[in-house]
Amino acid sequence: MDARIALLGGNPTGLDLRAEIDRLRIEKNAVILAHYYQDPVLQDLADFVGDSLDLSRKAAATEADVIAFCGVRFMAEVAKIMSPQKTVVLPDMAAGCSLEDSCPPEEFGAFRNAHPDHISLTYINCSAAVKAHSDIIVTSSSAEKIIAQLPMDQKIIFAPDKHLGAYLNRKTGRDMLLWDGSCIVHEAFSETELLKLMALNPSAPVAAHPECPGYILDHADFVGSTTAILEFSISSPSQTIIVATEPNIIHQMQARAPHKLFIGAPGADGNCNCNMCPYMALNTLEKLYVCLRDLAPEITVPEEIRERAKLPLDRMLMMAGAVSSAPVKGD
Repeated sequence: MDARIALLGGNPTGLDLRAEIDRLRIEKNAVILAHYYQDPVLQDLADFVGDSLDLSRKAAATEADVIAFCGVRFMAEVAKIMSPQKTVVLPDMAAGCSLEDSCPPEEFGAFRNAHPDHISLTYINCSAAVKAHSDIIVTSSSAEKIIAQLPMDQKIIFAPDKHLGAYLNRKTGRDMLLWDGSCIVHEAFSETELLKLMALNPSAPVAAHPECPGYILDHADFVGSTTAILEFSISSPSQTIIVATEPNIIHQMQARAPHKLFIGAPGADGNCNCNMCPYMALNTLEKLYVCLRDLAPEITVPEEIRERAKLPLDRMLMMAGAVSSAPVKGD
């Protein structure tokens, strides 16, 4: 029975999937990456767990021939841009991103052409084709530092996340022109339910990702990238932390601070799983096994697009400087 049948649910083959993945990891000379928002099962078997850019940089530094990226499509594209000689596979090609979907390359290119006096700072959560239209790529941890290096009179387009862009405008005093995109995960948080949770846990700080709308960030004690939220949650003296980002990050928090209580910020009805990323959830143990076995689905980026997309990525790394080696890394 072909292992693809397992994708329909369960594992009817009787295979020890973890053992098979370990065998294929060696046989294919593969490195397995898992984003913080992946199912804990995938996090636990990955070679590296982290934010998207940090993962791609770590994979590029290995001698692996294959990168299996348990994340979403734009993340795997970044890995391919940075490691063109390696085979990059994604367990499920349908694992996209609402931010990427909100910014079609043709529309973004036309938007840029309509504002020729603006430069484009583009959040890394976008397609390779959109990166190729951009001047500088930013992450949520590097954006403020990069913006500070630009003249105050320089007009800026910020895409695709309007909430991150609005947060950066407030932080930097800029008036960047914002693309109308957003993350469905971070928009799912309810201010009303968050206030109820805060009332029940008055001593618990709220740590939020800047992809959240302003009405959530207004109640946050700490705003930062996924890695920054993780580090804050571990280092905070508080024994209870309210976490306003995708809840699978709590797996890492619990592993590093098992004595603490981490509470995911609630969705609209206070009890839904609407703040779990449906795209990240498409990757499963079974699909990872199949993609390592078949080296498919494979991520490809046309060389002309790859070269154009790498330029703004390189500019980010140059301008971010010490950000890449500081405790806060990635997006």
